[in-house]
Parts: sequence; C-alpha cells; structure tokens
Amino acid sequence: MKILDGIVEWIAEQVMYILDLITTSVLGALGCSMDTFLRYFPAAESMYQVFLALAIGLILLNWVWQLFKNYFAGAGIEAEDPLKLSLRTSLFLFLTFYAKDIVDLLLDIAGTPYSWILTEELPPLKFADFNSVITTILGVCANGAVALIALILVLILAWNYIKLLFEAAERYILLGVLVFTAPIAFATGASQTTGNIFKSWCRMLGGQFFLLIMNAWCLRLFTSMVGTFLANPLSI
Repeated sequence: MKILDGIVEWIAEQVMYILDLITTSVLGALGCSMDTFLRYFPAAESMYQVFLALAIGLILLNWVWQLFKNYFAGAGIEAEDPLKLSLRTSLFLFLTFYAKDIVDLLLDIAGTPYSWILTEELPPLKFADFNSVITTILGVCANGAVALIALILVLILAWNYIKLLFEAAERYILLGVLVFTAPIAFATGASQTTGNIFKSWCRMLGGQFFLLIMNAWCLRLFTSMVGTFLANPLSI
C-alpha cells in the first residue's frame, strides 16, 4: 500500500504542478489586448488590410446599386432615399476606414475593468500545495486509501479549472476574430437591408467583452478560493 500511496501522491503532485504552469502562462496572456492573439496569429494583422479594402468596395458597390434601383422605383422596386443613402454611405465609409481605431478604443475601455480584476490583491496561490493540504485533512478525517481519495479530488479540481481556462481562451480568440474582421461588419451598416447584421455584430462584440471580463472574474474567484483554503485548510 505504501508503494501505491507513493505513486498516487506523485501523480497528484504532477497534476498540481501542471496547473501552476498553466496559471502563470495563461492568466496574464488573456485579456482585452490583441498582443497575444497577434503573437499566435500574425497573419490576422496583414489580412486586416484585405478586409478593409473588401469592406470599402462593398460599401461603394452597395451605394451604386441602391442609386441604380432608384431609376426603377416607379416599377414597384423598393429603394432607399438617395440623400439618406449617400449620408449613410459617407458615415460608414468613415467608420470602416477608422474601424481599427474605434475597436482599439473599445478594447481600452473594456480592458480597464479587466485589469482591475487581474491586479486585485488575492491570497498567495500555489496549486502544488493543494494535494498535501487535502491529504492532511483526509488523514485527520478519514481512514483507508487517503492518497487515492486526495488524487480524485485533485483531478476534479484540475479538470474544472482547465475548463474555465479553455472557456476564457475561446472567448479571447472569438474576440480577436471580431476585432480583425471589424471592417466587414461596419460595411454592412451602410445599407438598411443589411443594417441588422451590423447591429448583431455590435451586440456580439459587447457580449464578448462582458463574457471575457466575467471569465476573468470567475477565474480570480476560483484562485482566491484555493488560496484562502491553502492558507486556512481546517477553518471549514
């Protein structure tokens, strides 16, 4: 049994060391800055110019098409008012051209509460200490295969924590996709027929900002819980 306990204890320690490594490498990298996204997807920055040119072309093509439809308005074909169409086209041409600056401003605004959450002082956290604390508590409260029970609890903790990190990473990648395809989204706002697409994109972008901040909040709650538990394991 001592050999089995030693093996189980070693596995649990390695799992917690891996969690320590993931925590230090992931938590600081994810956020409302696109630096990490560009580090792993450098093509996104160069392809942004392609999306920008495509968006401007779509806006101008839509403007010409809608003006052309006005010639057949008497035949029952619906068309937008030329003056309103031209003003709307000019506005969204401006917004599309400066889409990167607009999105960067939004990233700075959303990044402020995100940085507040990450810089908040929390109890010191080291996942590698969790297994020894659990083993000590179970040794006091239970008999039998204490190390095996501790391993199961450690694996449950590790799995749920990794799921939180994966969800945060998924949100971050989706936010990057929305940011670097922003010109196409702005181009859809130049016409009444596609205006709902632009509104949906705005709601999606705002939702990703909110969910990213909430993911950071949940991760910080999780780590603060573990840190407090490690500091006072028998207080519960």
